[in-house]
Amino acid sequence: MSIQVVGIGGSVDPDSQSERALRAVLAAARKRGAVTASFTGRALDFAPYHYGAALPETARDYIEAVRTADAVVIASPGYHGTVSGLVKNALDYLEELRTDARPYLDGRPVGAIAVAKGWQAANGTLSTIRQVIHALRGWPTPLGLTINSAMTTFDASDVTEDPGVATSTDLLAGQLVDFVRRVARD
Repeated sequence: MSIQVVGIGGSVDPDSQSERALRAVLAAARKRGAVTASFTGRALDFAPYHYGAALPETARDYIEAVRTADAVVIASPGYHGTVSGLVKNALDYLEELRTDARPYLDGRPVGAIAVAKGWQAANGTLSTIRQVIHALRGWPTPLGLTINSAMTTFDASDVTEDPGVATSTDLLAGQLVDFVRRVARD
């Protein structure tokens, strides 16, 4: 069984810590046999979502990838204690899935990653991501990953020397892939 996991997030800053954390989770999902795709940074720099407006080509590719995904991971930097405008706008574009047989993120596991230079902003951002997952009918994974980038960082290879965060990225990927496999058996 091929499992498709789509990552959404990061920031427009190249190789942001939130994007690196997202890539680390996607790499761990690939080690479990998943096929992954990611939409990060400039690839999500769409015009503000407007119902009924013509969709940019890049947004169409993004929407189609999410439409066919078995699982999704959302990563956001914590800007003033909540998700960035870039990530929120990308999630708003999922309104295009409203009339699908499986609308929005219905029935799919969705991992949440919040990265900020402080615990307060990281925790607030994680809470917001989880609320959006619920609103989009997704199943938030039991583990929501918060990373205080003032203490923990990922290098250019998407590796962190923080053993707790490294274990958590692996655990989050496992929860995504295992959920899809369990549902497929039923």
